[in-house]
Amino acid sequence: MTFDLANILGLFGSALMVIAFAYSNTAKAIDFKLFNLLNLVGALLLLYSLTVHFNMASMALEIVWAAIALFGLVQAFRKKAK
Repeated sequence: MTFDLANILGLFGSALMVIAFAYSNTAKAIDFKLFNLLNLVGALLLLYSLTVHFNMASMALEIVWAAIALFGLVQAFRKKAK
């Protein structure tokens, strides 16, 4: 494996998603804005990586992951606005 920009950003994206998962399992109260933002940024970084080092299954997963995280982020901001 080469450590080109795509791989470095993909690894960083993976780390953000693992951090979000760990946070969701250890926090007494989840800040859904933070949780979904970590997941969204992580998924977008992985999507960039996958445009360089393509894998269909991973691309599909990250598209869905990003969409769910974006939906959750919008919901979290809407709840705060009420």
